[in-house]
Amino acid sequence: MSARTRRGAANTAFYATAVPLAILFLAPLVWSGFTSVYGSRATGGEPGFGVDNYLRLVEYGAGLETYVVNSVIVAVVAVVGTLVVSVLGGYAFSRFSFPGKNLLFLGALAILMVPHPTILIPIYQMLRTFGLQNSLIGVGLVVVMFQLPFGLFMMRNAFDGLPRELEEAALIDGLSRFGALRRVLLRGVTPAMVTVGMFAFIASWNEFLTPLLFLTNGDSFTLPVALVSLRSGEFGAIDLGALQAGIVVAAVPCLLIFILLQRHYVRGFTAGAVRG
Repeated sequence: MSARTRRGAANTAFYATAVPLAILFLAPLVWSGFTSVYGSRATGGEPGFGVDNYLRLVEYGAGLETYVVNSVIVAVVAVVGTLVVSVLGGYAFSRFSFPGKNLLFLGALAILMVPHPTILIPIYQMLRTFGLQNSLIGVGLVVVMFQLPFGLFMMRNAFDGLPRELEEAALIDGLSRFGALRRVLLRGVTPAMVTVGMFAFIASWNEFLTPLLFLTNGDSFTLPVALVSLRSGEFGAIDLGALQAGIVVAAVPCLLIFILLQRHYVRGFTAGAVRG
């Protein structure tokens, strides 16, 4: 078999696998987008295209804007908190030697093995101690904790991939360790930071159980929790049209961020995988 024939067979196998998978993953989102603008509920009467589903969604409860802003607050806390702790922790695990270093790192990764719902009640009691129950900041901090194992793993591998001579040269030039980290090393680990931040954003934006348990004030609900309330509707009726519109609104930010940061995400994830 010639090389050209092998390449052709490989391309055929690739598209035969990739196309059905792409259809499988995209079909639900495309269906949600179509049904959100088509049907009698979308037009307020006759079947056809319209935006009534989105209008009802905007006016539901405390208003769509309130729920989106609440989700943004949780996402900002989660992304900033995850990046700060992951960068500093990953740098420490990569550059410093101290007793119990490997055991501590494995302990941090072990959080991945613990089902999140089983530790939410102790976390709630801790947040109540600090007065952060029923708080968007508290929900964001919980997401930070759940994202730390992945963040520490990525950032430690990213710092391991940088030459130590680079940091030593910065120290010789008079920079402190923090100055070398901020002005030199962060540029080299930017793809990993983008990857960690993107995962933290998607996790916080889609988080449902934590805000459902920790938030009791309806005006503080995040978008996923508000959509569940929307499903119940008045008198238990399910407004499927508005629900489909809500799914589209919730999915758009994640899709945009993934598309915009895809190049950095691939570089960061590949660098981490090589060192891991």
